[in-house]
Amino acid sequence: MEKINWGDFSKVDMRIGTIISVNDFPEVKNPAYKLEIDFGEEIGVKKTSAQITTLYKKENLLNKQVMAVVNFPKKQIANFMSECLVMGAVHGKDVTLLHPGLKVKNGLKVS
Repeated sequence: MEKINWGDFSKVDMRIGTIISVNDFPEVKNPAYKLEIDFGEEIGVKKTSAQITTLYKKENLLNKQVMAVVNFPKKQIANFMSECLVMGAVHGKDVTLLHPGLKVKNGLKVS
């Protein structure tokens, strides 16, 4: 495992946001959802795709708060432009989303 220093870690902008839209993403090879996440006034709404279909149904994701990296460059995934990376614990094809234990303000920094 490669070590990083504090300066490397401080460049990663992780925030809490609320999922406001969930749609199927049939154009991709591995099952995924298209998500819109509200990160509050400073950052606004960002789009992403997430391969989280094995553990989550669309209706259970709406209004769920999640942690995401918001300062990656945009990435083209099939016909969709991803603007952030939702964080999760990965076990095979199962991804368990990381989220705050209590409801917090959208856009709060994770440190």
